[in-house]
Amino acid sequence: MSPETSGRKLRYAMVGGGRDAFIGAVHRKAIALDGQAELVAGALSGSPDKARASGRDLFLADDRNHGDWQALLDDESKRPEGERIDFVSIVTPNHVHYPVAQAFVDAGFHVVCDKPLVHTRDQADALVAAVARRGTVFGVTYNYTGYPMVRQAREMVRAGELGEIRKVVVEYNQGWLATRLEGEGNKQAAWRSDPARSGAAGAIGDIGSHAENLVATITGLEIESLCADLSALVPGRPLDDDGSLLLRFRGGGRGVLIASQVNTGLENDLRLRVSGTLGTLVWRQEQPSELVHFPHDGPKRIFTRGAPWLCESARRASRLPSGHPEGFIEAFANVYGGVVADIRARLAGQAADPLAADYPRVEDGARGVRFIERTVASAGSEQKWTAW
Repeated sequence: MSPETSGRKLRYAMVGGGRDAFIGAVHRKAIALDGQAELVAGALSGSPDKARASGRDLFLADDRNHGDWQALLDDESKRPEGERIDFVSIVTPNHVHYPVAQAFVDAGFHVVCDKPLVHTRDQADALVAAVARRGTVFGVTYNYTGYPMVRQAREMVRAGELGEIRKVVVEYNQGWLATRLEGEGNKQAAWRSDPARSGAAGAIGDIGSHAENLVATITGLEIESLCADLSALVPGRPLDDDGSLLLRFRGGGRGVLIASQVNTGLENDLRLRVSGTLGTLVWRQEQPSELVHFPHDGPKRIFTRGAPWLCESARRASRLPSGHPEGFIEAFANVYGGVVADIRARLAGQAADPLAADYPRVEDGARGVRFIERTVASAGSEQKWTAW
């Protein structure tokens, strides 16, 4: 590796994620975990005054602490290559994702963007094309792909240990929107329930997109058609807060996907069950260090994070010895670790090690946008099945 890439931390900027934001701090903590990149610039809010105040909170230099993302991009583009950021992290509400991501990709910068990627399929296709044209790294923070036991499940399915996949059941249940928080000044609830900022979907876009990505990541199955029921169960809410889907996969498999934010008392209950001709796997996000395997010809097995007999990708994603809890931020850090590995390899003029550069790509984000689009279309149709 060249001195340019091995002798320093990567430099990154952040758009969004300032004062009162939840997810921006999570991203920054995750990036900091491995000590491979440092925040040097930002436009941390849609309000110029709040953006600059947020940058001062994080000790950004005045000349790299900007009131809006356009000024950030203009400044970084003018800097000598040896001083510019290596990538930008976009952690804004959904409606800001596309213009920022497209502009930074067009300018040749590497990008990490929160999910869902953008509002429309046309925007997603434009981003995919731009990334291919510019040859840049583009990661999408489907953070649950960073859990070691998710990677173990993926490798077991790929290795054929479950046989032919017949049935997938994924649930993402939360209860934080069981009341109309958006009417009580809650910032996170307000933008998620606003079609102008969140897009055409509520819960199905916010957490249903995670559920879809988890299924695709572990099983590799492609949706052929779906039948969706979306509801706003809290009166006065303009976007769905509850969704139930039936899925048909190419090759004959079947699936059920549930995404609800009105399950009173539940916290962040993401769970997956994958059943094939040779057995079943079960994983639950609130107990992320365990993966349960039910083979058809033997006793139940419980795999635990950090064990030496796990696959290499799961071992690499583990940071502590077994029995020491790891979780949400570490999973985010694994996604960023994959992005950083890819950027460093490209700066060195090398091909990245696939095991090191393991992260969701812009194509995964585009597929997620397609999923949201087809789900909304299905829910608004009287036809039973909507083709993918």
